[in-house]
Amino acid sequence: MRARIYQPAKTAMQSGTAKTTHWVLEFGEDAAREIDPLMGWTGSSDTQAQVRLRFDTAAEAVAYADAKGWDYDLTEPQARKPNIRQRGYGENFATDRKTVWTH
Repeated sequence: MRARIYQPAKTAMQSGTAKTTHWVLEFGEDAAREIDPLMGWTGSSDTQAQVRLRFDTAAEAVAYADAKGWDYDLTEPQARKPNIRQRGYGENFATDRKTVWTH
């Protein structure tokens, strides 16, 4: 069983970086999913695929995986370039604009 340690990226529905400061340890699926013939639900006998552990740092996640004897893949996050405008959001409504701004 192989674990994956990563820092989650921000969702498409948020502009900030909330919920991206922690590290996650999760497992891949070992068993294939099956369709229940009576209800048609999809299920699996692999319960480890449902486990997601959160850690404050990558070192804590790696230490935990080492203590349990799990193999893991550590994925480093890609750094984002900060999008900082000089005058900020208020620039959209400034009265001293040099160019016309409309929708």
